[in-house]
Amino acid sequence: MQYNVTALTPLLVGDGRELSPIDYMVWKDQVNVLDQARIFRLLARGPRLEGYLTQLRKASKLDFASWGGFAQNFSQRRIPFESADLTAIWNAAASESLFIPTFAAETRGNYLPGSALKGALRTGLVFSRWSPAIVEKLASSIEERVPRRAAEPAESNAGASQVRIFGISDSRSIPPTAFKVFLTRTASLDTRQPGKPQLAWKVAGRGSVAGSRASDSTPIFAEMAAPGTTFSGEWLERSFLENPELTRALGWRSVPDLAGIFNAANEFAAAQLKLHAQFAEMAGLERVQSALARLEAELAAAREKPLSCLIALGWGAGFLSKAAVLDTDNAAYRKILRAVPAIGRSLRDNVPFPKTRHVVFQGGQPATLPGWVRLELQH
Repeated sequence: MQYNVTALTPLLVGDGRELSPIDYMVWKDQVNVLDQARIFRLLARGPRLEGYLTQLRKASKLDFASWGGFAQNFSQRRIPFESADLTAIWNAAASESLFIPTFAAETRGNYLPGSALKGALRTGLVFSRWSPAIVEKLASSIEERVPRRAAEPAESNAGASQVRIFGISDSRSIPPTAFKVFLTRTASLDTRQPGKPQLAWKVAGRGSVAGSRASDSTPIFAEMAAPGTTFSGEWLERSFLENPELTRALGWRSVPDLAGIFNAANEFAAAQLKLHAQFAEMAGLERVQSALARLEAELAAAREKPLSCLIALGWGAGFLSKAAVLDTDNAAYRKILRAVPAIGRSLRDNVPFPKTRHVVFQGGQPATLPGWVRLELQH
């Protein structure tokens, strides 16, 4: 079988790499990624190499007046900004916020890793099978910190490992024209007034600013696949796992079918969209609310089709896309989260968690949430 993944909102599934401000130059409203090896070979023939190396060592970004010709003639690839207006925002931004995370790529081009899809489906399956009783049991076993692999028994009981019944290949590479550099900012809720959360925008290292001052918050630029981009690859079913003797050896009570896995993914998507909609309503993000309503319509359509689902994955999809338990107001679940140092510091009594979202800006306004795709199988 073949799978097709269509980006419904800007999508970034990266491989951990990013472009530093000295890896590229902005020219003609696009990010021009420099071919540094070629540049070094050229400069090695003359006296300018030392000056170029000195700027690479010391400068926060390359001086366009001195080296702008490289952007025109020595670029490996050119990634356009989503809007020409982003050039001015990029020019005004601090250099530390100009590191651009990039889409997963190899020698043939950009691709969607199959592991990202399988991980998202696995999380949806676990979401459908975890219960408050499992959360209570895990919370009661915690003393000072979360035991290593504390959730493993619960996942095993819930049949999380059953996603091994299928395999997903990496997608085929797609043309570079499908990608753009989008602007995102981090929205937060100012909860200092009880019962009246207010929209705020995060400023790196300095807290946040009021919702009306989004332009003063820290901009985050990212290479993303534009909505409508389709990734295709191979889907493998391992039918030998349906053997009753092998099923008993694995400790499975039954073998889930693909329809059940896709239904679980849709249930997980519905729960996420509900929480995102509540956040957008509290924050007064009207365009984001409209975008979420469109995603809910896409979800309703996916539920009408066999082997079709909506999933959130990749950079910017946030905590809710990666956690199989979404009821963060549950006292037992909060006990577990408090035992995780990176998360525990963010928890506050009577404050929703998480209280931040990556928001994609379009036309200078917060427009949508990143990472939402539609997955479909074709025989």
